[in-house]
Amino acid sequence: MWNQDENTITAEVLSRLQNTANPRLKQIMTSLIRHLHEFAREVELTEAEWLQGIKFLTDAGHITDDRRQEFVLLSDTLGLSMLLIAQNNRKPQRCTEATVFGPFHVEGAPEYALGEDIANGAKGEPCYVNARVMGLEGEPVAGARVDVWQADEAGFYDSQYADNEQMRARGTLHTDQNGRLQFRTILPVAYPVPSDGPVGRMLSATGRHPWRPAHIHFMIEAPDYEKLVTHVFRDADQYLRSDTVFGVRSSLIAHYQQHPAGGTTPAGERSDERFYTLDFDFVLNPSSKVP
Repeated sequence: MWNQDENTITAEVLSRLQNTANPRLKQIMTSLIRHLHEFAREVELTEAEWLQGIKFLTDAGHITDDRRQEFVLLSDTLGLSMLLIAQNNRKPQRCTEATVFGPFHVEGAPEYALGEDIANGAKGEPCYVNARVMGLEGEPVAGARVDVWQADEAGFYDSQYADNEQMRARGTLHTDQNGRLQFRTILPVAYPVPSDGPVGRMLSATGRHPWRPAHIHFMIEAPDYEKLVTHVFRDADQYLRSDTVFGVRSSLIAHYQQHPAGGTTPAGERSDERFYTLDFDFVLNPSSKVP
């Protein structure tokens, strides 16, 4: 139909979707168009403002590469990532909660034996992690694959460095027959998300800070259990209540115990410097998939 106006254009656009073969795609596109058109009407969006929005998305595409995913960062800072995680990871109350995946996971992290140092030269104060992976009934989950990654003391992940010739402060381990997991790493610190791109400009324009509270990432997979992607946050961090990606859950906040220099580490060695220990239990949800 010709001569559409601001009140009739939406119905005409939706009518063009009638031949969409995939019903789920049709449902998503129909809702997207309706909400997008209503948004433009509600705020009386100008052409100049929409061109600014297009430029914003174009800039996000240009800055995205193998080391940086600006669209994931945008999703995270708009709270959309956590909304999707919350509605797609409903679990029994005793299960460990999921949180954002983030843009800094790297496939193919090196394998480490239990007790080894996954920092691999990353700078930071020593931190010894002792964890258990179990099911809802308290049963140990043996052989669980645990992917770990974190930022260094400067607040950067290894993938953010131009000269990252080797992976640091990340690794893959497997739990023992008792569901135990031990490794050495570095103390996590608060850090800002990359703010030199369009997302950073958005945060600044809306009066928001770019900081994330200190945390270590964990991704845990085991047969017969749902995959868990989560963090363990450091208590008393000043950004716990204002995480720029809305990822904090109170159940994921833990105490990183400080120990003075001269003490004995969990590895049974005397430490000439201050170190920290973290104890945490992960509880996985049984998989609902039918064999």
